[in-house]
Amino acid sequence: QVQLVESGGGLVQAGGSLRLSCAASDRTFSMYYMSWFRQGPGKEREFVARINRNGANTAYADSVKGRFTISRDNAKNSVYLEMNSVKAEDTAVYYCGADRYIVSMMARTADYWGQGTQVTVSS
Repeated sequence: QVQLVESGGGLVQAGGSLRLSCAASDRTFSMYYMSWFRQGPGKEREFVARINRNGANTAYADSVKGRFTISRDNAKNSVYLEMNSVKAEDTAVYYCGADRYIVSMMARTADYWGQGTQVTVSS
């Protein structure tokens, strides 16, 4: 079972940038689809982005498309989320997710989760 640890969260001003990282424990990391989700105050957890096993294919929620970029480094067992032009509504706990198999790149859940990292955007 893969273990995921997120880092990189913090306080950022609106319009600024932040880079989240997620480190995986499993040596078969390259066999997982990796994703980012977030849960804002009083909201349900929502899909943000997903990347396929070799990094060639990505998918994004409409709310972050053009501002966020997901990437991975299989040699480092890590996935990243580059967040640019952040807005107050991006404030949330961000979770890293992993799946061996998926039905869709836009799937609304994941099999494995990290503990989350808080991102707060000040306006």
